[in-house]
Amino acid sequence: MAPILNYEKRHEPVAPRYKFRSRLLFNLVLGVVVIAAGLAIGMAGYQYFAGMGAVDAFLNSAMILSGMGPIGELTSDGAKIFAGLYAIFCGLLIFAVAGLILAPVLHRVLHRFHVEDSEE
Repeated sequence: MAPILNYEKRHEPVAPRYKFRSRLLFNLVLGVVVIAAGLAIGMAGYQYFAGMGAVDAFLNSAMILSGMGPIGELTSDGAKIFAGLYAIFCGLLIFAVAGLILAPVLHRVLHRFHVEDSEE
């Protein structure tokens, strides 16, 4: 009987340094883009729900995104709900971006420690 899943064993050498650097740079740029998009979402939300100007919205968004907490006092219920949801979003976003940036490094480390299985 044939196996249900046929995994082909491939043991490739570690990627050259230039390829590793390009992957790391790509993931770093992608992480910066994701953070900038998260910041833009926060600014738009603070401007819409809290009626803040662009500078105050940027300050509050950046402070929440960095984990420091909000600066201005929020008066409306909509603004408070947005701030809470945005804080949860930012907490998850930081972990996602950290994983995205560290993925090539962890992949390279695991690839280096890969031990070829011996067939018995």
